[in-house]
Amino acid sequence: MKVTLVKSLIGVKKDQRATVRALGLNKTGDSRDVKDTPDVRGMVNKVAYLLKIEG
Repeated sequence: MKVTLVKSLIGVKKDQRATVRALGLNKTGDSRDVKDTPDVRGMVNKVAYLLKIEG
């Protein structure tokens, strides 16, 4: 599954910021292909409002 950071991390809680970083996303517009595992799915669901999810 491909995740893209579409919103800024300014004003976002520290734990959610850490989750985005753990997904490998640093700047707005960054994309990563991540494996669709339950762990990753939980991380994506936590910060879904910041991401665009494909696949």
